[in-house]
Amino acid sequence: MLFVLERSLRLICGCCLMAAFLSGAGAHAAEPILLGLDAEFGHKTSTSAQAVQLGMEIAIDEINAAGGLLGGRQLELVTRDNRSIPAIAVDHLRELAALPNLVGVFGGKFSPVLQEWVPVAYELGIPIFATWSSANSITDNDFKPSWSFRLSLKDAWAAPVMLRYARDAKHARKVGVLLPNIVWGRSNSAALKKAAPPLGMQVVGERWYNWGDSTLKPQLEELRAAGAEAIILVANEVEGALFVREMASLPQSQRLPIVSHWGVTGGKFAEMAGDALERVDFAVIQTYSFVGDQSPAARRVLSALKQRGIERAEDVASPVGVAHAYDLVHLVAQAIRKAGSTDRAKIRSALEQLGPHQGLVRRYAKPFTPQNHDALSIEQPFMARYTADDKLIPLERRKVH
Repeated sequence: MLFVLERSLRLICGCCLMAAFLSGAGAHAAEPILLGLDAEFGHKTSTSAQAVQLGMEIAIDEINAAGGLLGGRQLELVTRDNRSIPAIAVDHLRELAALPNLVGVFGGKFSPVLQEWVPVAYELGIPIFATWSSANSITDNDFKPSWSFRLSLKDAWAAPVMLRYARDAKHARKVGVLLPNIVWGRSNSAALKKAAPPLGMQVVGERWYNWGDSTLKPQLEELRAAGAEAIILVANEVEGALFVREMASLPQSQRLPIVSHWGVTGGKFAEMAGDALERVDFAVIQTYSFVGDQSPAARRVLSALKQRGIERAEDVASPVGVAHAYDLVHLVAQAIRKAGSTDRAKIRSALEQLGPHQGLVRRYAKPFTPQNHDALSIEQPFMARYTADDKLIPLERRKVH
């Protein structure tokens, strides 16, 4: 009897140990894989951070519904609000990098934030992903290997596209440039000066402003006096709306066409500009529009957006943020599969080895290489405009991908 009791106890203990082991293994297998997003949620006029989050969430939902990654592990999003302040963003990057299952951090609209991240990402060995920031130096840097990857516009591509539009659509060969006194402004200054001469154009004046300036009229008057026939505007929504209102306040004969970089579309620009936007000749560069896109990817994303209360393609706020983040999450997921691991160094290397992928923005033959960490190209940018009801629509027919 005693023998039977001892044997039974051993069997029970063995089963308990096995159950505990299997439970522990199952718990490890079920641990989520984390993606970080640190962006400018705290800006009252911002729509860019929310758009990036939306695109990431839709892609994450698709991946998880298809079974997740690495044997069923689910992707989860962890967010932080840097309020566009680089010092806060660096602290957040270090904080997020300390999370064991986090494989990379996505950024928002502001180039100074991503620029400050570049050396810290190299130090920490964590991939960072630019979904909107366009300063050339985010990917054109001397860190080997580079840990920064971008699926977004690049200032080197924006410059010739904006200048060509000014020349061909507005018959302007002399342009004035208005720039913010930050890394994004300096990046565009260099790009525009390089792109203008081959296009037979001249930058006749360059004026700078600081965020929070109460007027941009002095810069506008100086550029007009210098002989500018159009203005290349590099601005976000606050200063962009201010500049449009001040341009609209001039007599009609003195108003100049405005060809804008895309920072304005990352916020409530049209609402802030008000009726002045209808009185000014204004066009803005973009890389993607849901309007007119009938591709399977666009239909999937629009269906997901409709479930979130966004009824029409024209109603998507900051569409490039949604589209870029959506494609980039899918590319990161592919890299995790290829690496077979959540090891950040392996994922970084896998990103450079990815094969073809049919995305929302484009078909990516080879998204990244060791020499190129920009997934888009100069083929994507096009010009768009705001309608009378503040909807952003392309000015030209987009290529069907």
